This record gives sequence, structure tokens and C-alpha cells, in this order.
Amino acid sequence: MDLAARAGQLPTGPGVYLFKSRSGAILYIGKAQNLRARVRSYVTGSDGRMSVPRIVRRAHDVDVIVTPNVKDALLLENELIKQHKPPFNVRLRDDKQYLALRLDPSDEWPRLTQVRRFKKDGAHYFGPYTSSIAMREATGNLRRTFPLRSCRDGVFRDYARRGRPCIEYEMKRCPGPCCGLVEREVYDELVRGTVLFLRGRTNELVDELRARMLEAAGAERFEEAAKLRNQIGAVETTVERQQIVAQKPVDRDVVGFARRGGEVDVQVLHVREGRVVGAEAYPFSRVALDDGEVVSSFLGQFYAPDKGREIPAEILAATRIEDDAALEALFSEHGRRKVTIRTPQRGALLDLVRLANTNAEVGLERRLRAAESVDAALEELRDRLSLKELPRRVEGYDISNFQGTLAVASRVVFEDGEPVKAAYRRYRIQHAEAGDDYACLREVFERRLARSDGEPLPDLLMVDGGKGQLGVLCAALADAGIETDAISLSKERDEESPSGRVKRSGGLKAERVFVPERKDPVMLPPSSRGLLYLQRVRDESHRFAIDFQRSLRSRMHTMSILEELPGIGPGKRRALLRELGSLKAIRTASEQALAAVPSVSARDAAMLHRFFHAELDVPGDDRTASAIPRPAEATTETAAADSDAPGESGDAPPERDGIP
Repeated sequence: MDLAARAGQLPTGPGVYLFKSRSGAILYIGKAQNLRARVRSYVTGSDGRMSVPRIVRRAHDVDVIVTPNVKDALLLENELIKQHKPPFNVRLRDDKQYLALRLDPSDEWPRLTQVRRFKKDGAHYFGPYTSSIAMREATGNLRRTFPLRSCRDGVFRDYARRGRPCIEYEMKRCPGPCCGLVEREVYDELVRGTVLFLRGRTNELVDELRARMLEAAGAERFEEAAKLRNQIGAVETTVERQQIVAQKPVDRDVVGFARRGGEVDVQVLHVREGRVVGAEAYPFSRVALDDGEVVSSFLGQFYAPDKGREIPAEILAATRIEDDAALEALFSEHGRRKVTIRTPQRGALLDLVRLANTNAEVGLERRLRAAESVDAALEELRDRLSLKELPRRVEGYDISNFQGTLAVASRVVFEDGEPVKAAYRRYRIQHAEAGDDYACLREVFERRLARSDGEPLPDLLMVDGGKGQLGVLCAALADAGIETDAISLSKERDEESPSGRVKRSGGLKAERVFVPERKDPVMLPPSSRGLLYLQRVRDESHRFAIDFQRSLRSRMHTMSILEELPGIGPGKRRALLRELGSLKAIRTASEQALAAVPSVSARDAAMLHRFFHAELDVPGDDRTASAIPRPAEATTETAAADSDAPGESGDAPPERDGIP
């Protein structure tokens, strides 16, 4: 049955429609008041939007889900987009990449904490902030004006037991609730002031503070009145630095829009009481939808209930939205007040939209320039390293062990200059000797290449090391009958300098890039964008390694650390505990005492003693043949033949000279 015949059989009520390819993959998800009419407009060509022909050409079937009303269709559409990630839909990235501030009023002594995910747990959330710098700017003077405690609960209880506050109290950045130096009512007022300030409701906050100041002055509590006067001055000074964009104290969000072909930037200005108090930018690539659909889909996901955002009374959009009435009804229900969506055509509101559009244009232009910089870096690498393909997707590998134990490996993936966190992997070395980096590399590459059918290889494989590490990678590729570009990257060692000194460029060790079938390394200049890109991939693998190093050290005093040691199974763990009594005794035992435990071999005893008595200080970036190599982040994996597991997202790596 063709699409036209299928469309004629669809119901006429509201719901969600899903265009599918011949293989059953979902191409596009949309909502409609009348499912039959909307889908028929696609297949008959009466819908003039530029994305429609591309969707219909690839679509083989269409499914629908009927809903009671359009509001429910909006909610279902958002959920299905997040679940299936269709290529033709605009998908808002998860907020976990951004920082936010959380304040839980149900705590005994509430405090602000940094989080990366909004939850529906009754707490107040402020943000998200696109960078830690933006968040620090938002809270820089806040703690001097409304000093809440900043310590964790364990530290709070510790100072409460001591009976004296920490230095934060002496700096007047905390009122000392741990030692009973502030009354509950006074602290609650500080919490309320913090919430009003971060919500942008400064007029209401100043009015309350002024009323309390006058009341305290009338009761001759002059010291309290002076503190309130100082708070008012601090709030007003902060407010004066915020741009006034409207005379009426209306809370609104202004959604700006900029586009270059399939590249789109959406900018949201948060206006509270007539002042711009924050802004957020959201970039999208390879967008095939028209402008109205992009903004509509964006708003539906931006104000989704699970985001925890405060919905203002008014939303100004840069382009006309077809289903604005349904969105208004949905937002009014969630925000528990009337919400209006407007597309201004003249006057002061149009100026606000133009301001948001200007910010979106600036963000898009910056992103496009960064993309051009990445392209230039990739082209330089292809030309200088004689690569067969432009290395748009790069995989970087690193092998590490901890004093000859806990051999692990990590894989990081970059695509078009950006880290692909979902493709990160961590490997536990199962067969190779922990101290043999070459054998460990061989095992990791064999496991990776064995999965190349289900997980295609990248344009470039990179390993941290020199000729030997690259030789292992090339041998594994040859044995698997696979041809792909491969390189290794390492810093120049001291002994390789002709003068016996370290060769440096701008104060840093020179970097060497090894390529197959070439004796001498390629020495890219320190200013090379291609080299900066390779260094970024390598540095990310180091970050991934150090995180696991820290997690291992934090587990040194728990029994689970024994489970990480190769060759120490349940039987040997029980024997060690039975003979020595505790983990502490195992950690401090001599090698001879460990070897005397039944079922523990001399080799096991030497490994245990070396592990527990190793110096735990991690060396810097310079890798040495001895010392403690950097272990990649890993967790205990199953005993399956291939136990590579996805890595955690972590923090995004820092930017470097135009390479985003």
C-alpha cells in the first residue's frame, strides 16, 4: 500500500504521526489536529515546506498514535523525539551538559549546590548556565548579600561537633548555622532573598527589604536596619548593571532565530521585570525543517515538564508558529498561569525580538567560523600526514596500568572537532600481562577490530605512544585485513635531544607524530591547528585516565579493590581474609606473609605487595617508562569475551585556539 492510500485511511482526530523508512527506522515525528489532513498534505505535495519532499522521498510507511487532544499530542511528540532521535526532527540536547544551581527548601539549613540535571523533587532550580564562569558571575556577589552556608552536610556536622564555625563565617560569607549563630527566621529570610534574586524578581525583593529596614529602624534595631540597608544597596547595584529592555515589569522569554542553510542557532533571552537577566544559545546542524517548525519543536522541548524551567507569562518568537494555541494551552497548564505566545510586528516588542535575533546571528557566525577552523585543521592533517581520508572521525587509545596491576585501556572519539561522549569506551585487559603495554594494546585492538562490522571504523586511529605502539596497531590491522589510516603521538624524550636536553617549543616539549612506513616522525609546528587537534584528542584520553586513577585510589580502603586485581578470585580473597583478618592487614602485610597464605602464589604475593605499597602520587603529563602510567577510566566489567563498555560523559574538554 502506497503512502497516499495509507493517508486516506488515517483517522481525522488529533495525534502524532511517524514517517518510517523501508527498514522501519523513524524518519520524522510530527503532531496534528487532523491526522488524515496533515499526512495527506505531505504525500499530495500541497504542503510547500522545503523539508516535506525530502521526508516523503525516503518514507515507506506512516504510523499514527491518536491522542485525546493536541496538548497530549505535543507531550507525546516530545517524548517520542527524545526516544527515537529521528534525523528530520530538531532535538534539544539534554541539560546535563549545562550547570544549574539547586536550592532545596526542605533541608534543615538550605544551601546552593551545583547540578547538571533538573529534577521534579520540590527543589528550586536556577539556570541552566552555559559555563561555570557565567554561573560564578551570577552568584559572585550573592553570597555577600545573602550569605547561605556552602559546606556539605558532613562538613556541617563536623563543625557543629567542634562548636566553632569555619573561616567562611569570619569572612561574613556564612551566618554560622552549624554553631547556632543565626536564628531560623533570619536564615529563612536569606533563603527567600536568594530565591527572589535568582528568579530576577528584584523589585519585589527590594520592596520587602525596605519594609523590613523601616520596621527595624522604627523599633530602634539600628544594627539590623543597617544590614538591610546594605543588602538593598548590593541588590540595586547588581540590577543597575543589567540591561533595561522594557519599561513594563513583565516576565518574558524572547526566542531569537538565525539560519544559514541547514545550520540554525536559537537564542533565548530571559527578561525579568523588564531587564535581561540571562541568555541561552542552542545550535542545531543539518536542519531540514522550516523556520516555524524549528521554533515550535524547540519551544515544546525547551519548556517540557521534565526540564523544570519556569515558564514566563509571555513568550516572544521571531517567527510565526502554526500551533501556538496548543502550545499556549499546554504551557498555561504546566505554568499554572496564563501564558501567551506572540510574534511582534512593530514597536518595542519587535525590538526585543531583533535583539535576540542579533545574538543568534553572532552565535551562528562564531560557530561557522569555528567549523571552518576545524576543516582547516583536518585538511592540514590529511596533507601533512598523507592520510587517505579527511579525518572527520578520530579514535584515540591509551593503555595504562597501576604498578604492573589493573591494566586498562580507554577509547575517546572525536567527530568534526567535537567529542562524541556516547562512543567513548573503556576496556579491562583480560589476557595480556599488565606491565606489557604492547600486548595490552594488541588485545584492545583485536577486540575493537572484531566489532568493526557492527561499529564501523573511524577515518583515523590514533594511539598515545611512539613507533612501537604504532607498530602494534598496524600489525593488528594487517592481521584483520583492514586498511585505515593510523598514527601515534608522543612527546619527545630527553635522551632524543642531540644536546641531551629537552627540545622545547614555546616552553613545551616538542610533539612527534609517527605514521606507518616512515622512519622519522612528522614534526608539526607548535602553532599548527592540526597538532592542536591531535593534542586535544590525546589530552582527553589523559583526562579519562586520571578520573579512573582517582576512583581507584578512593577504593584502596574497600574490599572491592581486591576484585579489581587480576588473578585474585573469590577463593583467594576468602583465604587472605581468613589468614590475615582484614583488608588493613592485607595492605600492610609483607610479601612473605602474603605468600604464606594458602592458594596465594609467590607471583600473586609480589603483585599484591607492589600494588598496596606503590607510591600513589600521580606524575604529570610526561609519561615515563617506569613510575605509574595513567590508567584509563574503567569500571569492573563482565567476564565476557569482549567487555568494552561505554564511558561516562564527564565534563567537556576545554577549547583550544579556535578548535571547538
